[in-house]
Amino acid sequence: MDFDFSDDQLALRDAVARWVEKGFGFERRHGLAKAGGFTRAVWQELADLGLTGLAVPTEHGGMGFGPVEAMVVMEELGAGLVNAPFAQGALITPTLLQAAPAALQADWLPRVAEGSALVVLAHQERAARYRLHHVTTPAQREGDQWRLSGGKSVVPAGDEADAFIVPARLSGPADATEGIGLFLVTPGSPGCSVRGHATQDGARAAELQLQACPAHLVCEQGFAVLEQAVDIGIAALCAEGVGLMGKLTAITVEYMNTRKQFGTTLASFQALRHRIADVKMQLELARSMSYFASLKLGEPVPARRRAISQAKVQIGQSARFVGQQCIQLHGGIGVTDEYIASHYFKRLTMLEMQFGDRQ
Repeated sequence: MDFDFSDDQLALRDAVARWVEKGFGFERRHGLAKAGGFTRAVWQELADLGLTGLAVPTEHGGMGFGPVEAMVVMEELGAGLVNAPFAQGALITPTLLQAAPAALQADWLPRVAEGSALVVLAHQERAARYRLHHVTTPAQREGDQWRLSGGKSVVPAGDEADAFIVPARLSGPADATEGIGLFLVTPGSPGCSVRGHATQDGARAAELQLQACPAHLVCEQGFAVLEQAVDIGIAALCAEGVGLMGKLTAITVEYMNTRKQFGTTLASFQALRHRIADVKMQLELARSMSYFASLKLGEPVPARRRAISQAKVQIGQSARFVGQQCIQLHGGIGVTDEYIASHYFKRLTMLEMQFGDRQ
């Protein structure tokens, strides 16, 4: 199997890396986090690069790229610690909207592609415990209109979004995979309440409350689409995690080559060099599983789901090991807010909990 990237994929990687280096240094990232984590301006810069149209079909103004290109971009954004909701708005959302009626697609997908609209998935409920099929938010039909009532938690960039895609129950018990519809809800609609808050990794999230809120139907049998979109999101997070771990490892190695103890650099101590070797082993395991997950996204559901689950477990294990080892090798400075390594550690910790933990 050929694991080499194409020239176009390498050019895409270089373009994102250059933007990160010139436009998103740690000082800017730290300032955004301290100001509350609002990143709509960063989203627009990604749009100016054409990245928000990465997964949008060409007939709606996007580039129509696949999972490998998404993986390449997410690795570089992870390495740069870019906390804009790129995976949510540019990878998950186009997958969900492609199941919508033609008019709804024509209304929203071009805006997603050009970056003028940020649409995010709002699917988590308080008692769900990461189960996608646990949906208690009811959808009621009134003539030609649908209304939703219920709550969704920890919606990424929820107080910056222009619309939400919300799973709601049309029929059946709370844990049935059948009877789950997908709906598009816009903030500011009657009965829609959004309460935003900062997250530990310097980004934003929100609690979404709906009370007889009008909604547009995306599709009536939405569980398979939702599952596919979440798998795409997990593969994207795996790639981001590889970028995060790779950069944190490089920062740690640089620190060990400059920090002196007992008159010599930390890198000269054999025990510490062995620990870095273990860190790099975990990084390569994570990289392999990230590739595996992305390449399996086009497979039939059982093979895709198994690959995504395996990758999520490995990324979680690697993220915890790499994060903890690198922070310990730094010593006390590694956990200070002013030092870059602590922010990589926070993001790795948050990433492990998104779309389900290792359990």
